[in-house]
This record gives sequence, C-alpha cells and structure tokens, in this order.
Amino acid sequence: MSTRFARLLTLAGFFGLLAWVLLWHLWLSPHPDLAPWLLPVIWTVPLLFPLKGIVQGNPYTHAWGNFVLMPYFLHALTLITTDEGERWLAVVELVLTTLAFVGTIYYARLRGRELGLSIRKKEG
Repeated sequence: MSTRFARLLTLAGFFGLLAWVLLWHLWLSPHPDLAPWLLPVIWTVPLLFPLKGIVQGNPYTHAWGNFVLMPYFLHALTLITTDEGERWLAVVELVLTTLAFVGTIYYARLRGRELGLSIRKKEG
C-alpha cells in the first residue's frame, strides 16, 4: 500500500464518518426523546480533535486518531447485532470507520518511515 493511498483512505473514512454521523442523527434517524442537536454534537465532537493533524498529514496524529475511532467501531458492531431498524446505518458507520482505521494505521507507518520516525527497540 502506498502512502498516498493510505492518506486517501484516511481522509475518505474520517470525512465520510463525520458527514455520516451528522446525516444519521440529524435527518435519517433523529432520537425522538432528546434535543435534536444533542446526539449530533456528542458523536461529532470527538472526530474534531484529530481532524487538524489528519488534514495536515501528521503521522503522529494518524497514530493516536485510531483511539478516537474505536467508540464508533464498537457502536456500529453493537447496533448491527442488536437493532434491526438501524442495522444498515450501522453498517455504513462500520465501513467508514474501518476505512479510516486502516488508512490511519498504514499512513502513520509508511509516512513515519519516510520521515525517519520510529519506535526504537529496547536493547538488552
């Protein structure tokens, strides 16, 4: 996999997930018992933390950005197995999260190598 392809996967996954979360919680399936803005804010804000570094192509941000993706991954898997009504929404969330996850892993690794960054092995 090339660094460029990994970057494209990351950007497609992150921006796709950001747009999907807003679309899902504002229009496709808003929660009937909560303020209409609450869930979109709760699900969007975590994705904003790594966004600057992702856009700038910072390999370090790509590496820790995976931690931000994990709740979306778990949310999608949970809904796929428990909620028939929102299963297709969760499948899209899972696909976008997986794209971003794979993209960030490979981009951090490949770009880090290009820049000479690495985690040194402990001697002894």
